[in-house]
Amino acid sequence: MRIVNLLLLFLFVSCSLLSASVTKKEIAPGVYVLSLGEKEQFTPFELFAEPFDNEKMAQIDCKKLPFALEDIIINKNERGCSIAIPLSDNEQLYGFGLQIGSFKQRGLKKRPLVNDYPLNNLGYTHAPQPFYVSTGGYGILINTPRYTTFHCGSNQLKAKQNAADIKQKEGTTNVEELYKSEERGNYVFVDIPNAEGIEVFVIEGAGIKEVIQRYNLLSGGGCLPPMWGLGLKYRVERDFNEKQVNDMADYFRKNQIPCDVFGLEPGWQTATYSCSYIWNKDRFPEPAKMMSALKEKGLRINLWEHAYVHPTSPIHADIYDYSGDFLVWNGLVPDFTLPEARKVFGDYHSRLIEQGVSGFKLDECDNSNIGSGEATWGFPDMSVFPSGLDGERMHQLFGSLYLKTMDKLYKEKNQRAYQDYRSSGLFMSSVPASLYSDIYGHKDYIQMICNSAFGGLLWSPELRESASKEELFHRLQTVLLSAQALVNAWYLQNPPWLQYDKEKNNKGEFLADAREMEQITKTLVDMRMALIPYLYSAFNRYQQEGIPPFRPLVMDLQNDKKVEDIDDQYMIGDCLMAAPLYTEGNARQVYFPAGTTWYNFYTNEVYEGGREYTIENKLSELPLYVKSGSILPLAEPVQYITPETVFHITCNVYGKNPAPFTLFEDDGETYNYQNGEFNRLILKVEKKGKGKADRKGNFKGKRFSIDKWTFLSTD
Repeated sequence: MRIVNLLLLFLFVSCSLLSASVTKKEIAPGVYVLSLGEKEQFTPFELFAEPFDNEKMAQIDCKKLPFALEDIIINKNERGCSIAIPLSDNEQLYGFGLQIGSFKQRGLKKRPLVNDYPLNNLGYTHAPQPFYVSTGGYGILINTPRYTTFHCGSNQLKAKQNAADIKQKEGTTNVEELYKSEERGNYVFVDIPNAEGIEVFVIEGAGIKEVIQRYNLLSGGGCLPPMWGLGLKYRVERDFNEKQVNDMADYFRKNQIPCDVFGLEPGWQTATYSCSYIWNKDRFPEPAKMMSALKEKGLRINLWEHAYVHPTSPIHADIYDYSGDFLVWNGLVPDFTLPEARKVFGDYHSRLIEQGVSGFKLDECDNSNIGSGEATWGFPDMSVFPSGLDGERMHQLFGSLYLKTMDKLYKEKNQRAYQDYRSSGLFMSSVPASLYSDIYGHKDYIQMICNSAFGGLLWSPELRESASKEELFHRLQTVLLSAQALVNAWYLQNPPWLQYDKEKNNKGEFLADAREMEQITKTLVDMRMALIPYLYSAFNRYQQEGIPPFRPLVMDLQNDKKVEDIDDQYMIGDCLMAAPLYTEGNARQVYFPAGTTWYNFYTNEVYEGGREYTIENKLSELPLYVKSGSILPLAEPVQYITPETVFHITCNVYGKNPAPFTLFEDDGETYNYQNGEFNRLILKVEKKGKGKADRKGNFKGKRFSIDKWTFLSTD
């Protein structure tokens, strides 16, 4: 191996302008940085990583890397920087941000470039992360905002070719055979044009899960959203007025469909595309008073916006000198790397927060290809910003820079938000926000839930219109089994469950069985609310230990080779597995990972691990399965969540000798938990077969009441 690597090194550097040797530094337990050349002025780690806990990172299991750090070859030449990372025959790769269209990445060319349009599976994504993880128990992260291309075992140097190993395709004219990749490359080759220098992070772990834990902790830990953020968010039609918003609030409360957040779309402003950030007083004459009244009903307000500043905006003149040289929809593009730009934008938005705004939704920040005619959906790569960044790098950083700016405003007010944005990047796991997209493929949505976990990201599918009753509820089930439960009615006058056809919905023509649809919706959303204590505690583990609350099976069950390909099932916390339906019919094949038995969440039917079953799922039931040996806390559903809400919980016990389950208890709204104001409520089954709850901590309130234990199944 070393002889081959020496040959590779010779080939890589023979035309090199190499001026310095590669340096190696361990910056945290199990995290090594290899550096060559002049460091970028703005890197994702420098801009976004929060202080990390070395002690926690040292506790994460590791195994020996399958290669020596010296075997990673970094080269600087006239083109920029290039890297070669060894790749064993039996390794599989995952990651590269929020990928759409692929799950396993070995054998592919990936260019994680920020864009909402997943062109030909080349890597275009809402979250362009130059970061992958391997089943070999390590991760490789390129700390750069530049467009970076990865050849994932798909290419070979001519010096590696062995004629005896080549399978001849003599006599075949079958196109699929001729085009088929043999995935024979034993390196990942990385290309970073125009880079004067580069940093390569090597992150160790015992497996994929441990690598991701260490990456998330390096980012400052996972996020802990406010408890109300885990309820339903309903975005109203784009030009609703105050009366229509209030009428919709009354609809939810009258019909007892739980909802915690209303999102207002572009019509709340006087100017959008680009944005004024001024309330449209014709539609909302007294916004602060309206938001206060809605909060009394248990509803918070989230506002849609761009970060492109309209000429009529009050901040236009002040932010002019701190923006790029190109406009978007005639609006300025702030350079959020500059403290001056952050202050102007932040001071104004701080006043909106003081009025009662609970969070913001950043749209079209992803270098979109959408549009025609004179529409300008993004700034060009040749843009120049006052900081010295060009448009290419600003595209990759823009969504994260905006979100960090907004998150800081809420932190300064000791107020947790749960925001929405349409582009992200590296080291963003600590910020409570969820990505979303304009794409609407249901299978894509499920795959993106899985892929998001490889990069410390949260992803929110959404429900809009549908082609049938069956499709609507399948989509709603997936929405309710994701990080943010989002119904996006931005082009619908009425809730989609009353009429799933867009044109008929906007004419007020409801389905004949609309009331039945409404009741099924309530049943499903009630179950989401029953899961809130469980979900909130899973997010606490994310914050403390870096374990994603929603994650693909391969992250937990890497020893089961069958899960390497499964991108339409995923774990929610440690106890639950989701298997959403996304095709016609109410049945699907579900694989149950080996090593344990599993239980149907509704029927308690037992499934043997390591086998696949065809399972029917009612429209009124979430497609959930419980791992044997679990204690699952389920709450009596509430209509909305406040700091005074107390969840009355039944603990369901599955199988013998269940592992203890820890509920995290705090005020659910502030950052006081960081100062020790929280409890841990440890649920366990004693030897005599009785359930017990031990509460320990400094939080003086009470969010959870353990009312009942139910021993549903035994092995």
